[in-house]
Amino acid sequence: FTYNLSLKTGAMEIIKQMLTSVSADKRILILLVGWCFGGFLEGMAGFGTAIAIPASMLAGMGMNPIEACIVCMIANMFPTAFGSVGIPTVTLQAITGLHMLPLAFTTVFQMVPFMILSPFLMVIAEGGGPKALKGVVGITLVSGVSFVVPELIVSYFLGPELTVIVGCVVSLVCTFLMAKARKNKPIPAEYDMNNIVSGAIAKNEPEQNKASGTIAKNESEQSKPAAMKLSVALMPFILIFVFLLLTSKLVPPINSFLSSFKSTLQISSAHGAGKISFAWINTPGVLIFIAAILGSIVQKANGKMMREAFTGTMKQMSKTIITIMAVLAVAKIMTYSGMISDMAHLFVTLTGHYYPFVAPIIAAIGAFVTGSGTNTEVLLGTLQTAAAQQIHISQYWLAAANSLGAGIGKVISPQCIATAVAAVSLVGQDSKVLRAMMKWALITLVIACLVIGFGVSLTPA
Repeated sequence: FTYNLSLKTGAMEIIKQMLTSVSADKRILILLVGWCFGGFLEGMAGFGTAIAIPASMLAGMGMNPIEACIVCMIANMFPTAFGSVGIPTVTLQAITGLHMLPLAFTTVFQMVPFMILSPFLMVIAEGGGPKALKGVVGITLVSGVSFVVPELIVSYFLGPELTVIVGCVVSLVCTFLMAKARKNKPIPAEYDMNNIVSGAIAKNEPEQNKASGTIAKNESEQSKPAAMKLSVALMPFILIFVFLLLTSKLVPPINSFLSSFKSTLQISSAHGAGKISFAWINTPGVLIFIAAILGSIVQKANGKMMREAFTGTMKQMSKTIITIMAVLAVAKIMTYSGMISDMAHLFVTLTGHYYPFVAPIIAAIGAFVTGSGTNTEVLLGTLQTAAAQQIHISQYWLAAANSLGAGIGKVISPQCIATAVAAVSLVGQDSKVLRAMMKWALITLVIACLVIGFGVSLTPA
């Protein structure tokens, strides 16, 4: 809703202009737009937004649409665990009963090498090989390190809600400053967006002439958002950050007061079924909604604009809402009936103490099927912790491994790929994107299996 409303007010166009004005180097733009801004969108919204929006922005700047999809999908693999203000990890904690802070920190700890590696993979994927890193190794390294270090700190002290949001903001600032510092450095012709766009315009001149009427028609609309200040365009996102920070456990008085407004219900009568609590105010969805309304008022949005954005969002997310509800119901039935523990016993029997090496694969398969990190946590989170108990290793380690594998499997799911190709107007070319993305998913999945398998000894049982 926040994003859709920002489109209507023209704020998203201002944000896009700010990002693209920093550098003409295609490699730096994918770091700023795909990695930093994509991470911010994942932390705020999730549900495919963090792939669709940056991919469409990069394609709109003149980048090859398939390349735009691939780099944004690589960027989205590991922030997924903390997407939508930490919903996947919050959900995982709710169904496993583990303590929130150590679970969030263990998840980030496992992802440290991947968060540093991902920006490099993005540049390599976009440039066709390691040679693309020439001249940008420093800024690429800073982009990854400045993302994951704040994540470690925030997850340790605050939990999952602000982990990705703070990480991507710090990364965006660091990458932005480094890009500004090297703005006058020469850019290889194959990575200069000015040359790429000029070539594309010359190639598509007939289409450009044909579209001139549309451009003239929208000229007044383009001039309107151009007059909006950047601070005003960013207002909803600034308010979201402030609201989430003030209501977090970092400010105990506010957190405790707002948390008291809740309802607790007993939904299932099954043995071992716990009670469900609904927080009416101090929950990310409500806070984001309020911030979006207030921010759009600052942007001079009227009631009709807000209503259209809201109804459009409900239609857009309706299938996702139904899917998540259905998967939650299935997962609860599987848990209460003992199916999850039986499945865990089967996997442990087949693999024994080598089970940690295949834990990410199981999670990746689950995410490939469901297309959602949250759904995968619901379906397989308790399976991972049950397996950990049976082989006497840390439940936190395997629960976090579920998040690691889920992020990899999600980006090659049919649902995710369909969202990406639709965003860059490549509908019907899902197979091309899947083939291009599969090798990167397999590379990271193999590394994940090794990290989880050999890293078991790092955490106590």
